[in-house]
Amino acid sequence: MKRIVCILGLLLCVLSGCGAKVDRYKAEVVARYPHERTSYTQGLFFRGSDLIESTGGFGTSMLRVVDLQTGKASQSVSFKNKYFGEGSVIFGDALYVLTWTNKLVFVYDPQTLEYRKSFSYPREGWGLTTDGESLIASDGSSRLFFMDGNLHVTRTVDVKLDGRSVKRLNELEYIDGRIWANVYLSDLIVIIDPSDGRVCATVDCTGLLPASLRRPDTDVLNGIAFDSADGKIYLTGKNWPELYEIKLKPVK
Repeated sequence: MKRIVCILGLLLCVLSGCGAKVDRYKAEVVARYPHERTSYTQGLFFRGSDLIESTGGFGTSMLRVVDLQTGKASQSVSFKNKYFGEGSVIFGDALYVLTWTNKLVFVYDPQTLEYRKSFSYPREGWGLTTDGESLIASDGSSRLFFMDGNLHVTRTVDVKLDGRSVKRLNELEYIDGRIWANVYLSDLIVIIDPSDGRVCATVDCTGLLPASLRRPDTDVLNGIAFDSADGKIYLTGKNWPELYEIKLKPVK
């Protein structure tokens, strides 16, 4: 009987993915670009050849359209001082921006950045991305929320690495069928299977920003952007002076 129970337990483990291999990578810099040092990066994604960046901080939050080559903004919208901006993404014909604790989500025209409307929101806003079918949001926990365009939750997944919950999921980016997530206060990115929340790979970003470029106001890694036109991936951080095109180097 014990042997049968043991076999059943092993089978459940395999089916749940807890025994699946996790690939390990190191972020390797391919190219460097200027980044506005005063930008407390919260959301980062491409709209055509331009980067859209949402930034945080009370009194410093804004939405910016940024030229990759120069790091300069061609368009920007500042939030009122009481709002703390968070993750952002274009979904359908709208640009959504989360707020941290204001319990609001702002919606803008994705081309003109003209304000359209707001939604009430029951959770803290952290990261936001899309798989083309749903909005996908994090709230600082280990849970990801899949939502429709009206922010109704359609399903959730709990993110786990080797069977253990991964908390402080922050900025998100959907890349080639997987969700990339910064783990806040660390130099780690986890790559998540959206079907079940299992972490299938990790990316070590230690040392991405050289020590010589750090200042007292330099904050943590946060900001992942994928250019689907050429498959390139870019990373930056809060108040970092540079943005990096990276490639993944397998860790043996």
